[in-house]
Amino acid sequence: MRFSKKHIWVKEDGDVVMIGLSEYAISELGGVMFVNLPDEDDEIRLGEAFGDVESVKTVSDLISPVSGKVIEVNEEVVDSPEEMAGDVDSWMLKVKVSDQEDLMTEEEYTAYLQSL
Repeated sequence: MRFSKKHIWVKEDGDVVMIGLSEYAISELGGVMFVNLPDEDDEIRLGEAFGDVESVKTVSDLISPVSGKVIEVNEEVVDSPEEMAGDVDSWMLKVKVSDQEDLMTEEEYTAYLQSL
């Protein structure tokens, strides 16, 4: 997995990626209560909000680290967002990518978190 500075992880499989919320983000939110995601066939854009998460503390935009077409939405995350774990099983979207930002490795992301 690779990570954005907006605490989104990306797992690549050719030109399709899975996108999820990092474990750090989930812990900082204090428990996710609601997730608002785009529909299949929607286009998402690099650097723009593709949805939001609501927790007991706040509502936060989900900023996309990629541009592309949503090909699948994880309905389990939508139906039970409180069970999100920041891992590959808690992916939110699968996207056919047309563009993406430079993402950090896990080691780079860990160093980034320590700098916050």
